[in-house]
Amino acid sequence: MTDVQQALALLKRGADELLIENELVDKLKSGRLLRVKAGFDPTAPDLHLGHTVLINKLRHFQELGHHVMFLIGDFTGMIGDPTGRNATRPPLSREQILDNARTYREQVFKILDPEKTEVCFNSTWIEALGAAGMVKLAALHTVARMLERDDFSKRFANNQPIAIHEFLYPLCQGYDSVAMRADVELGGTDQKFNLLVGRELQKHYGQAPQCILTMPLLEGLDGINKMSKSYGNYVGINEPPREIFGKLMSVSDELMWRYYELLSFRSSEEIARFKQEIVAGRNPRDVKVLLAQEIVQRFHSRQAAESALADFEARFRQGAIPEDIAEVHIACGTEHMTIAQAMKQAGLTGSTSEALRMIEQGGVRLDGEKVSDRALILKPGTTVVLQVGKRKFARIFLS
Repeated sequence: MTDVQQALALLKRGADELLIENELVDKLKSGRLLRVKAGFDPTAPDLHLGHTVLINKLRHFQELGHHVMFLIGDFTGMIGDPTGRNATRPPLSREQILDNARTYREQVFKILDPEKTEVCFNSTWIEALGAAGMVKLAALHTVARMLERDDFSKRFANNQPIAIHEFLYPLCQGYDSVAMRADVELGGTDQKFNLLVGRELQKHYGQAPQCILTMPLLEGLDGINKMSKSYGNYVGINEPPREIFGKLMSVSDELMWRYYELLSFRSSEEIARFKQEIVAGRNPRDVKVLLAQEIVQRFHSRQAAESALADFEARFRQGAIPEDIAEVHIACGTEHMTIAQAMKQAGLTGSTSEALRMIEQGGVRLDGEKVSDRALILKPGTTVVLQVGKRKFARIFLS
């Protein structure tokens, strides 16, 4: 395998689509350092593992020696990305955007090499366009073309409002590629339309069009919806080691492989060997532990990973949690839920009064620890293991 083939194999690992592969091969063969772009709108203060799928791929480009540009959308963040939305996003203030942007910079360097990363803000060039420049930019795209976007077309067909400023978002993201002279842009599969706009605008401005590498949207802990705080199925990279470890140990054995593919820095060969070992009889939990330790170490430290493992073993393995534990998803919205209500909805007890009696009798454990507080509150966005008596168990996802 040639150096270019090896590089291409690394870059395509876990990716959904590469456009256009022959163009990227030619760029890699040229031997020059490629300008690789990925943009993030700082609409919330914390990053979760779903965000890191793109950042991990940026790291791959860094390992190959290319120039990574981490773009913070401090201007586009005030518009709000309409991708995947069925309603207009509420605007954020400049102060909120800048506060969130500061935390992004701190968090991203837990993965990327700060010495090899250029951090950019798109307000730098978009504000310089001015009103006249924005009008010229808007003239390069038609309403009909905008309505080719799946989310726009659905909202239009359902008579749901589309604000004019939302049409500016793909144009601004595309113009980012022009201003940054990007050779490659990374994005989630839901960003394909915006990424293609970048290619078209670069052609208009006389630049070679960027290649596009789309990455899958990481499923959350429930294995159903994409990882998101709004679904309560996320793992925040700034969460305590114990929380990260416990959440990762809660994913299904099948979803574990998806997480290995998109989150682990282990080689494809090593992951394939893990799969063979499990077929041969190795306990999947042992392999899941290795993933949980890797992620905790990345965002905290090796010592934190070891402590999280020791804590997990003390709370769970000594408690003999069954392998086929039932998984229950409870939607509680923004409301807190008492532990008794959760026990009833999970089918662990027939009523809340029975649940309260079990707590009084010392027969209830939460994450391996005995519960004595009848009024204990469980918050949305958490995953817990509840045990009632000796034989009733449930892993509960609260969203």
